[in-house]
Amino acid sequence: MALLAGDLVILGVGGKMGPTLARMAKRASDMAGVPRRVIGISRFSEPKLRYKLHSWGVETHECDLLDSKSYSHLPDAPNVVYMAGMKFGSTGQQSLTWAMNTYLPAPVSQQYRQSRIAVFSTGNVYGLSPVTLGGSRENDPPHPVGEYALSCLGRERIFEHFSRTESIKMSILRLYYAIELRYGVLMDLAQLILTGNPVPLAMGYFCAIWQGDAAAMGLRSLVHVTTPPLVLNIAGPELLSVRPVAEELAALMNKPARFEGVEGADALICNSQKAMDLFGYPHVGVRQMMTWVADWAMRGGETLSKPTHFENRAGDF
Repeated sequence: MALLAGDLVILGVGGKMGPTLARMAKRASDMAGVPRRVIGISRFSEPKLRYKLHSWGVETHECDLLDSKSYSHLPDAPNVVYMAGMKFGSTGQQSLTWAMNTYLPAPVSQQYRQSRIAVFSTGNVYGLSPVTLGGSRENDPPHPVGEYALSCLGRERIFEHFSRTESIKMSILRLYYAIELRYGVLMDLAQLILTGNPVPLAMGYFCAIWQGDAAAMGLRSLVHVTTPPLVLNIAGPELLSVRPVAEELAALMNKPARFEGVEGADALICNSQKAMDLFGYPHVGVRQMMTWVADWAMRGGETLSKPTHFENRAGDF
């Protein structure tokens, strides 16, 4: 953050990852001795979040980004992190999904055409990748499955269009599963084990990264933005197998693990070496994540009640 000049706007700060990134940006700026306004923009359907952000020194601005009249009141900033989007509930609300994921990048690009923009996207744009190839790479052609993934590829294409035509420097961050104590594939697996339900194996492999590390990579990408956009897979360096991860979680919780189905030959996985070369390896490793999540689940810790649906191979969310 010491290398960045100016304020930071976070669009869609009210999502699962937004508060983590906003707090990190403010703390890092303060530690770097850089005076900076960090401004979180959201509809703030949960009013308590605004008070929490304010307590961290993060300013807030309530806004529905689908309302064109609201753009005249948006705060300006030379640095923007774009986190707005829709995944859960997209099935049955396809038109809203496309509006959020594909239409919205156009007015945002026009509003912030003088800014650096880090865009959070998803690894779902690739589709499933053969396990033997080690996961999708940034130069692989996309093969999105389902309307959610298609709309997310639309998001990337619209941002890329404005990056090229308006010379906006951007990064596009294809995030895989971010892990924190209340949410993520590890919590999904831990809850299945605790409740005695079988762990599905059809999607037999996955990639994951601690949410704090993913947020740090998103912020650090603002120093590396380019036109056309720099594309990065954001995930840990490991290709994780569901079966041994579930068995390890079960051992940590002193519970048996049950399984159903067999591992498919492909999965939603990536090769994140490009990001590792740029940023270094994550600070929190897989074993530490499993230990923390197992302990949290055993103690009945709070969850976001939003399963990842990692096992879904059809792209329906």
